[in-house]
This record gives sequence, C-alpha cells and structure tokens, in this order.
Amino acid sequence: MSARPEQSESSPLVRRRTVLAAGAALPVALAATATPAAAAAAVVVEPSNVQQTILGFGGMNHTVWISDLTAAQRETAFGNGTNQLGFTVLRIPVHEDRNNWSREVATAKRASELGAKVMASPWNPPASMTESFSGGKRLKYGSYGAYAQHLNDFTAFMKNNGVNLYGISVQNEPDYAHDWTAWTAAEIVKFLRENAGSLTTRVIAPESFQYRKNMSDPILNDPVALANVDIIGAHLYGTSFSNLPYPLFQQKGAGKELWMTEVYYPNSTDSADLWPQALDVGEHVHRALVDGRFQTYVWWYIRRSYGPMREDGQISKRGACMAHFAKWVRPGYQRITATANPQSNVYVSAFKSGARVVIVAINKNTSVVDLSVTIRDTGSGTAQTWLTNQSANLAPATGITISNGAFNAQLPARSIRTFVVN
Repeated sequence: MSARPEQSESSPLVRRRTVLAAGAALPVALAATATPAAAAAAVVVEPSNVQQTILGFGGMNHTVWISDLTAAQRETAFGNGTNQLGFTVLRIPVHEDRNNWSREVATAKRASELGAKVMASPWNPPASMTESFSGGKRLKYGSYGAYAQHLNDFTAFMKNNGVNLYGISVQNEPDYAHDWTAWTAAEIVKFLRENAGSLTTRVIAPESFQYRKNMSDPILNDPVALANVDIIGAHLYGTSFSNLPYPLFQQKGAGKELWMTEVYYPNSTDSADLWPQALDVGEHVHRALVDGRFQTYVWWYIRRSYGPMREDGQISKRGACMAHFAKWVRPGYQRITATANPQSNVYVSAFKSGARVVIVAINKNTSVVDLSVTIRDTGSGTAQTWLTNQSANLAPATGITISNGAFNAQLPARSIRTFVVN
C-alpha cells in the first residue's frame, strides 16, 4: 500500500496510486412485488453450482502510521450486531523494528477473540538484512534464512500475546516498492523454494500492488515454490475488471487460497459518505468475488475518511456497502452461481451455507429496478432483507414472501440490498 506516515497521503506517490486506483435505521417499506415478471430483470440462483468458499472481509490496522483503533472501534469493526461492520479479517504489519510489535496486539487480540482471521504483511526486513541496489532496497541474498526467522519470531510473539496468525506474507507490494523493500518474482520464488518451508504459519505471496500475473505466474509454475505457499495474495490498485480472472490459478492452484489483501476504491481523496459514489465499492466487491473468484476482500485502513469507518468511529457509506457482504456472507459460506448482470448497471451475487441463501444485489441506475428471482431447489418461506441507499444505511426492510423458490422484489434507484433466505 502506498500509505506511509500520516502526512504521506498527499504525496506524489499516493496521487499516482489514486490515479491508478481509479446507525440502526427504521425499517424501510419496499414493495414486495413489482411490475409483472416479464418486465423484471430475471435472476436465477443455483445453489448446487458452487464456485469458491468465502473466507472473510476486513481491513488494515497500522498503529505506527495512524493511531490504533479504540476499544469501541474494534467492536464496530469486528462485531456483527447493529451498527457494526461484521469484519472477519484483520491485516497488520510486521514492523522491522521489534519494539513496535506490541503496538499491534490490542486490536489483533480483540479481532481474534471476535472470530476474525489475522494476517500480517512486512514492508521491510530489519535494516541489517537489507542492501541498496539500483537506487532501491532489497533483502540481502545471504539473509534469507535470517529473514524467515524474523517472520517466525513475529508469529511467535503474536501467539504468546493471544493471537494465532492465520498467515504471513513474504512482502507487501514487492513490485511497487518506492519506499520499502523490492523483490523480483525470481527472488520470491527463491525464498519460497528455500526458506518458506520453515515458516510456522500459512505463507502468503506475492501481494502484487496491481495483481500483476508476472509476479504470481512463476510461483504457480514452480512446483517446489507452490508447495511452500498457502495463499496467493494480490492488491487491486488500478486492476481492470477484465484482468480479474486468473485461469492459471484455476489450473494449478488446487488446495491454495486466493486472497485480495488490500485496496481502497475508487480513491483515497473523497469522503466515504459521498453517494452514489460509494456504490462503486459494492460493485468492486462483487467483481472481486464473481469475476476474480477471490475468497477475501480486505480494505486498506479500517478507520479513515475514505474508509469503511469514519474517523468518528461510525460506519461510512462505503463501509455499509462492504457490510452488505461482510455481515451476512460469513466465513465458510460458498459463492454459488447466480445471474451476475441481469440488467445494465445491476450486479447480483449469491452465497449459501447449508439451506441458507444470501443474495446481494446492487442497482447503480437512477431508477427503480424490478427483480424476478428464482432460487432453484428451494421451497417457500420468507426472505429477510436490508437496504442501503442515499437516505438509509443497512436498514431492515419489509420481509419478502417466497413461493416455490421464487419472489419479486424492487431495487430502489442507486441502492444495494441483501436478501437472506432461510
């Protein structure tokens, strides 16, 4: 991530990255039926057609660059009640200075207690392990073993303080290392082949800033390196939607996880409460899960003016869009096939856990869209539903009757709506 100390968010580096990146409400009354089904956008959901398992949604905490989350903000981020985001992934840094390790414990411990997976990414090894080259900085080739021990020491430190790391990265954004340590793809493969096998938690690589496949293809094409990595991690700064699919991972990544470990979208300059711009976040999550088949979606700073939580600790509009997924698509849910784009500017994704089906629908149009939904192999019942639009955040809406797996519903103009079918 391009962020460094607090003042750096106005730096030329972040401006370049920005160019690349391109409270409980009252129930909302929505019509449960719409225009005749023939005039509605038809959505078919197929619970028997499973895609990927979802592992969580979350964000970053970095206490050296900005202040730590408060106790109340930890509950807002990782709790799943009213006015909470429901996050289930926390990303923290592996500081090169061990004296800073303790700073990350409080939030990581509480997130872990609330059921979140905690992953860690290093920006730099200890200075004694690095050397200058071509105007940049890299890990000395003779220090690979010492670096692996450094990562293990951090894992052990966190464990001794009540946090079992889910995984640890080799390097944050090795291909965008203007202010941190750079790695070539070949160097990452070398470390994975020769040293990653000694790491004591899941190994994440390469965390390319833009999901550049020339950073991850060599890992997938090297059986020894691939055997020593558990999670292919990527960032999506400026990544086009057309570049989200990854056929090589589908071919060779069996048994590995695919994580989107950092992004802000569409920028870091505007307020997270701008509407309808915040709906872009909903579409971006949809694209990452449906087009990219990612299993996680992890934002940059959790609390930020452009992030899911405002500086006052309240959920932003962007955060509400993320929460439409995070609160109801819980770890272990499976994404299932659904009509992903039934109408222009309408995006639908579906998930299941046992007999429960969750549908998230986004309408970026300036007018109401009527949906005609069919969930195959499903009986009758009622769907609970929540809505975010310009005037509501995660507002419970009137339940919808389902008959033989079918229901009609409205998507208000410029809105995101989650349906939970039990």
